Amino acid sequence: MDHSTHHAATGHGHATWATAAKATLHCLTGCAVGEILGMVIGTALLWGNVPTMILAIALAFVFGYSFTLFAVMRAGLSLRAAVKVALAADTVSIAVMELVDNAIIALTPGAMDAQLSEGLFWSALLGGFAVAFLITTPVNKWMIGRGKGHAVAHAHH
Repeated sequence: MDHSTHHAATGHGHATWATAAKATLHCLTGCAVGEILGMVIGTALLWGNVPTMILAIALAFVFGYSFTLFAVMRAGLSLRAAVKVALAADTVSIAVMELVDNAIIALTPGAMDAQLSEGLFWSALLGGFAVAFLITTPVNKWMIGRGKGHAVAHAHH
């Protein structure tokens, strides 16, 4: 049985790749803003790699959630309902994205020690986001198709 008949048979909505990519990009934008901000702050304060990465990941979650939160609140949900939607929609996305992105930065020789002014820092970061996007989009497509994750947020757009 192909996926479309499976979705029809189970009564779940069918998630398009476009919807999944849009949801992923929305989340990735928030993650990228937070993570870059964290790296900039940590590097500017001359922090070591570990506190800088912790700050970057924390800010990635904050911005990732807030991008969804504002979109959902614009659709008319209360703050409490919007927070629930944002947490449901983005936790898996952000976690997968941060895991992949930080793993790529950690595994790229010299990237952890590269300064913000160096191309290696940015290429490792952007490369990490590109791979994270490719990995997270199918995850989001699967979750949206089952009425979870970003589907919760998209119901309110």
